Amino acid sequence: MSRRVAASTTLLALALSACTTAGGVGSNPIEARWVGRSAGEFFAKYSPPISDSGEGSSTIYNWRGGYNRIKQQNGRTASVSCSAKITVSDNYIIRDIAIVSDRPGANGPSYCAELLAAN
Repeated sequence: MSRRVAASTTLLALALSACTTAGGVGSNPIEARWVGRSAGEFFAKYSPPISDSGEGSSTIYNWRGGYNRIKQQNGRTASVSCSAKITVSDNYIIRDIAIVSDRPGANGPSYCAELLAAN
């Protein structure tokens, strides 16, 4: 009986470990750079949010910025900007950044990534 219990426990542990999410800090370059940092730092660098709403102990900020005219890889110039919903904890720390609108960048498929993940 103890072999069955040991085998069942091992299988359960393996199944549960496979259920962890791939999201979180570092799942994309923007989150890797900003999740866990101060929203004040983000807004000071890129411009203040355009609106906000409360959701429990968090605040969700609607942000739009990075207005620029760039030359894209295909040789065309384009006016670009980035929009995001930024979830901030009650101590003003960024918990999540969800890109709402994006355009191709100068060096790849995401202007937002080029803007917000750059050092």
